[in-house]
Amino acid sequence: MGEPDAPAAARRRRGEELERAIFDAVWAELDAVGYEGLTMEGVAARAQTGKQVLYRRWPNRLELVLAAVRDRSGSILDHAPDTGSLRGDATAILRHMADRQQELGIHGIRGLMMDAADLDPSGFARSAGIWAAVIERAAKRGEIGPSPVPGRVTGTAGELLRHRILISSAPVTDEDIALLVEDIFLPLIRFHAAGRQPLQS
Repeated sequence: MGEPDAPAAARRRRGEELERAIFDAVWAELDAVGYEGLTMEGVAARAQTGKQVLYRRWPNRLELVLAAVRDRSGSILDHAPDTGSLRGDATAILRHMADRQQELGIHGIRGLMMDAADLDPSGFARSAGIWAAVIERAAKRGEIGPSPVPGRVTGTAGELLRHRILISSAPVTDEDIALLVEDIFLPLIRFHAAGRQPLQS
């Protein structure tokens, strides 16, 4: 049975048509009230559907907004970059992350991060898998040594970029990403891939 507040025409929408209306409503709500003010009820009303239609697909506003972002700009989790070099792959991943900042705005990004506890844990595992994949390819190409790189190390660049976004309202530039890749990510990965161990105190 449809919800009483959902118009009859809206209840008949299915599939891509309904999803498009919902995602358009998400972006309109973000423009109008920001992430902090966005609610499932508000998106449902703007999309002219019932909120239970949203909850059947997305358990909370964080998952809904991320779905709208992936719809607009694609998901790096679905297609690990393969530029032919570890430097290029890392740059592509970080550039994609930074472009999300531009898409949502700094306040939207901060709001998403505040709600990160509500995110499906499988997303974090998939993100770690992307970094592991590009590092594995680099080892096969002979760019880095064959020793395994600890998982806590592979995601360091992404964590540092998220920290940079949180503490600064300035957009992330190509120079910022290049410095992160050249001065931190590549030396760290090469160190561990060479089988070296950090000094113990």
